[in-house]
Amino acid sequence: MIHQPNDEQFDAIADFALNRDLCVPDDALHYTSTLLIDTLGIAAGAVALEVSQIARDFAVDFHAAGSPANAATMLFDGRRVSLPGAAWALATQIDNLDGHDGFNPVKGHIGVAVVPALFAFAERHPNLTGPQALTALAMSYEVSARAGLALHATVSDYHTSGAWNALGVAALGCHLEGTSADILRQAMGIAEYHGPRSQMMREIDNPTMLHDGSGMGALVGCSSTLLAMRGFTGAPAITAESPETVGFWADLGQTWTVAQNYIKPYPICRWAHAPIDCVRKLMLENGITAENVVSIHVRTFTESSRLFAGVPESTSQAQYSLHYAVATQLVHGRIGPEHISGDGLYDARVAAIVPKITVSEETRHCARFPSGRWSDIDVTLSDGQVLHSGDINARGGFQEPLTDAEVVEKLHFMAGGALPGERINAIWAMRDALLDPGTRFADLASLIHPAPEAQ
Repeated sequence: MIHQPNDEQFDAIADFALNRDLCVPDDALHYTSTLLIDTLGIAAGAVALEVSQIARDFAVDFHAAGSPANAATMLFDGRRVSLPGAAWALATQIDNLDGHDGFNPVKGHIGVAVVPALFAFAERHPNLTGPQALTALAMSYEVSARAGLALHATVSDYHTSGAWNALGVAALGCHLEGTSADILRQAMGIAEYHGPRSQMMREIDNPTMLHDGSGMGALVGCSSTLLAMRGFTGAPAITAESPETVGFWADLGQTWTVAQNYIKPYPICRWAHAPIDCVRKLMLENGITAENVVSIHVRTFTESSRLFAGVPESTSQAQYSLHYAVATQLVHGRIGPEHISGDGLYDARVAAIVPKITVSEETRHCARFPSGRWSDIDVTLSDGQVLHSGDINARGGFQEPLTDAEVVEKLHFMAGGALPGERINAIWAMRDALLDPGTRFADLASLIHPAPEAQ
């Protein structure tokens, strides 16, 4: 079917996305600020990963800016590259430490692409206030979510987040640049056309540095805005303008999905979180330890069951694991960047637990996906006792949100290997400060542009 531009449908999107006085509910704006700071913690935690160093060096070598006016600073690095290059490098970095936020219905991630784009574009607007930046960010979450839902509903394959969060990035860029509705229309069309239609399950079955495609989503989204501003055309975006997708956009500005994004407790694929939480529950309630566990059987949904089952040889495999993630939780009582990279991949105690874990699909858990991520486990102890966790939905979502104390603890766990506690605390303090109209967004940027201090 050949799709034609749909003025009425697009005009409603443009009115929302380009409204500089957009009224975001207070609770949604506050949560947007929490998501922003949480994402920065992941960016800091990922700074030393091999893939992150490759991405940042690649941006310097091949995504250089032609002039200072077209440059942006790479976060936790300090070097300046092109605006799309800076967004690409940071999104790739965040994407490869799988602890960033996500939205269950869309089976993917938004902050990983829109946060890097926000910082890249914000350098062009030094007087941008905290509330203005958060408003633009919240808007981009809403556009991204609906673009993702529309894409999943209209194509046969399960594409990565970069395929649709690119449209949210384009909307964010147009919002901050104050473009016309037609430029937004072209930018979203370009972003959809050039966005990576990459296959998510291929990456699940073969974990690599490609991860969820969000590096390219950020690159394409930023480039689409800048191209459209120069007259490059690309409309319409089918996910935004086709008749089949009208229902996904009908509540734009009424239902704020940003407040329904989950914050991950662990830097592991969300599909493994429920089994991890099952182990956590039995550890807290029954005091089980790695030493007295004979076997663990996990019942979960199909996608979860396809996660990597062995002892990982790379951080990509570790982050897309189920067996290894569950074993790490049992051995260490938590999962941090140090457990899924470097020497952590060679932990003999964790490796000894992996063969004791078996996994099967469970119909009731499959039926709850993607609205929930449910699992249950049986743990057999050395004394013959069998403990059952009961059905558990992955925590951190709006049904069971992390407390502020837990988010701060996570921030220190994730970023603590790269940043001193004082700097982490200063970044966290910006969560509330950004809500003040007197706060400039650049105040936060000044905390996260410099490279990590030697520790």
